[in-house]
Amino acid sequence: MSNAASAPVGIIGGTGLTTLSSLEITGEREVETPWGAPSSMLVEGCLGDQPVIFLSRHGNPHRIPPHQVNYRANLWALENAGVRTVVGVNAVGGIHPAMGPAHVVIPDQIIDYTWGRGSTFYEGELDAVTHIDFTFPYTESARATVIAAARQQGVPVSDFGVYGATQGPRLETAAEVARLERDGCHLVGMTGMPEASLAAELKLNYVCLGLVVNWAAGKSDDIITMAEIEAAIEQGMSGVKRILAASMSQLGGLSPRSA
Repeated sequence: MSNAASAPVGIIGGTGLTTLSSLEITGEREVETPWGAPSSMLVEGCLGDQPVIFLSRHGNPHRIPPHQVNYRANLWALENAGVRTVVGVNAVGGIHPAMGPAHVVIPDQIIDYTWGRGSTFYEGELDAVTHIDFTFPYTESARATVIAAARQQGVPVSDFGVYGATQGPRLETAAEVARLERDGCHLVGMTGMPEASLAAELKLNYVCLGLVVNWAAGKSDDIITMAEIEAAIEQGMSGVKRILAASMSQLGGLSPRSA
C-alpha cells in the first residue's frame, strides 16, 4: 500500500459495458488531450467508498470500432485525472477449451497482431528514444486482486491466459484462430492493444478483465452471431460487475507502477 490509496480507479468499459449501473455518479466531464478527444466523457463516481472514473471505450452509444479507438487520448485522460490503476473490461473470443461463452478470464500475457494504431506516446519531437520494458504487460498485484474478488464472489474465473489482440473490426477466420492457437493464445480480442502498453508507458497499473462472449472461429460447429454474443454478455456481465465492485477498494490502494 502507499499514499496513493485515495487515487480513483479507472474503468474502461468495452462491448456490453457502456455504462455501469452500480456506479454512484458524482459528475461527468468532457476533456481534451494532446492526442485528441477520448472515446467518451469521463464519468466520475464511487463504487462503494472507492472513487472511480469510468470511460466507455467505444463511446456511448457504442459507435467507435476497435481500430479507430483513440487509445492514447483515453489513457492520457485517465492518468491526467489522477488515476493510477486501470481495469480494462474486454469482450473476447475463447480459444482454450476452458474459456467458453460467459466465462471470465484475467490474462497474464498478450500478443499484438494489430497495425496502424497510435500505439505510443514516445514519438514526434523527442529528446531521446524511449523503450519501456513490457515483459509482463499486466500488473501482477492488480491481477491478484481481481482474481481474488472473482473467487470471493463465486464467479468462475481463469487466472491465466494469453490474449491475442487482432485488428478488427471483422472477426477472425478459422485459419487465423488456428494460427493464434499455435502461437500460444488462449483468447482473442480487438482492444487489448495498444491499451496495455500505453498504460505501461504512463506507469499505470493495468489489468484486463476479459469476458468471453463467443467461441473463436473454428472452435465450434456454428458461425458466430451477434445473438450469441449478446446472450453471453447478458449471462456474464453481472459477474463482471460484481468483480468490479468487490475489487475497487483494494485496487485503489495499490502502489503506483514502478516500471
